[in-house]
Amino acid sequence: MKRLTAITIFSLAFFSAAFVSGKGVRRSLSGYPDSLPSVWFYTEGIKQSTIEGDTLRARESFQEAIRRDSTYAPAWYELAQNLLAPNPDKAVKTARRAWQLDTANLWYQRFYGQTLLMTERYDEALQVYRRLIAEDPKDPDNYRLVAALHEQRRSPFMALVALDSAEVRFGRIPLLSAMKRRLLVATNQVDKALDEARAMVKEAPYDAGNHVVLAELYAADKQDSLALAEYRKALSIDSTNVQTLLSLSDFHARRQDYRSLLSVTRKLFLSDDLPLDMKVKRFESFTSDTRFYREYYFQLNDLASTLAIRYPNDPQVVELYAGHLIASGELEQALSLYKNHLQDRPPVEEYYRMVIDIESYLQHPDSVEKYLSRALSLFPEKVDFHLSKGHVMLQTKQYDKAIEAYRESLRYADRDSLRSVIWGMIGDTWHQRAILNDSIPEEELFARTKAGKREIRRHDMKQCYKAYEKSLGYWPDNALVLNNYAYFLALEGRDLDRALVMASRVVELTDNNPTYLDTQAWVLYKMGCLEEARKLLQKAVALDGQKSPELMVHYGDVLHELGEQFMAEIYWRQALEQGYNVRMIERRFKQPARSKTTE
Repeated sequence: MKRLTAITIFSLAFFSAAFVSGKGVRRSLSGYPDSLPSVWFYTEGIKQSTIEGDTLRARESFQEAIRRDSTYAPAWYELAQNLLAPNPDKAVKTARRAWQLDTANLWYQRFYGQTLLMTERYDEALQVYRRLIAEDPKDPDNYRLVAALHEQRRSPFMALVALDSAEVRFGRIPLLSAMKRRLLVATNQVDKALDEARAMVKEAPYDAGNHVVLAELYAADKQDSLALAEYRKALSIDSTNVQTLLSLSDFHARRQDYRSLLSVTRKLFLSDDLPLDMKVKRFESFTSDTRFYREYYFQLNDLASTLAIRYPNDPQVVELYAGHLIASGELEQALSLYKNHLQDRPPVEEYYRMVIDIESYLQHPDSVEKYLSRALSLFPEKVDFHLSKGHVMLQTKQYDKAIEAYRESLRYADRDSLRSVIWGMIGDTWHQRAILNDSIPEEELFARTKAGKREIRRHDMKQCYKAYEKSLGYWPDNALVLNNYAYFLALEGRDLDRALVMASRVVELTDNNPTYLDTQAWVLYKMGCLEEARKLLQKAVALDGQKSPELMVHYGDVLHELGEQFMAEIYWRQALEQGYNVRMIERRFKQPARSKTTE
């Protein structure tokens, strides 16, 4: 069954009862003589509930009062209130009994109706409130509840009858009038709703809210010029009224008059009555659409600047304005803004993150290192700052320091998946170190390390594989580590069976990723399974859209081994055009052609 409208539920507050639970002094009822009347136990229950706060003991007293006199209505009533929170269904039965024992008591009848509403027994509740209208016609809230219950039963016309009856008896009551107008609009009786609103304006012409109501009804009836006229009248009475401005902004939004919408929004942003959270949400809703952002950039820039001026130190606004500057391509201004707030107390770690990220993007490694050091001194347990330090060292090819920073971050990693990722980074760094040493002349490298290239590479790759093993120990399905591990083993041409298992597992875990398909194909190529490798690479190249030169080189290599020299050279040339190493391609062209083979 549908729940009541918010208006209906809110109306329960008109006759809600207080429930107090707590601890009190417990005593056995068995110590009292049977000669004590029910009223004594009823009084004891009231005292225990309101003074001692012992609802359980109070309930026992009310039950004892009922046991001694089952027709004692006050005890039934108090027991029903006591039961409403822990056992609503039982409270309904108890409240009904109290009312049946004293049908003239309006308190009992109202509370019975309340229990029916709380348990969503709306048909029964409607009967109760109808009786209350007949027995207590001076309470307008009974009419409202009857109207709401009719609306719940999808009988809006009956609801309007109840509201009309209330209007005849009491005149216009704002809450009931608002409910009536809404029902008239819902039943396509907009003309009657307009008559109601005009009458309200006539009765109180200097109430801005009445003009807004009339404007909204004109807008619903597609009479936009009359709606705008009423909005102007409302603003002439109070030009800063937030509810008027919100309604007007919704009007412009429905008409897709975005320039007017943004103009009204600026007035809202200048108002102290609209919470900052709502202002931020409104700005974010405008900027979520890139096209809208581009078309109305100057108005949005004005809104962002307004907030930045009015709330210069609020973290929400700092983030909003900096994000606006970044979206506008003003990275240096955004960076300056964040740097200006690094002295805020307490320090905000997000500001440091953004400074580090922007400085990294601008390729200012010295600045990145400087602000990372400050961030780590303030937030030593934040793992992402340690990782950022590792990334900076990696970017500047200080591989030993990068490994040290990554290892330090392991102290603060709080889950196995993150530990796995970090060990993967350590393994990748060892691999990068091996590549760097390969590019150094043998004599220079020996002078530095007293070891040859082969020995150093063997050591670095051994450390790489150790790191990968630790990574997979924490997370066996770390796809990136599995892929890299398998590929490096294939490059070395060793432990290919295990490499194939890892590469195949990555393909199972992912959805047709060209890079991972390439790794599996390359392992198969190294194992001599050329036709299988060709099929996988053909698929990978198609999925990649011939963007990766490495993929095309590998595909050409497989085709070369299969004796399809013409096609191999086509893919090698495409790789060369995509920026692949010239010497490596030239070396491939100098290879003797293979005769065609079949597996």
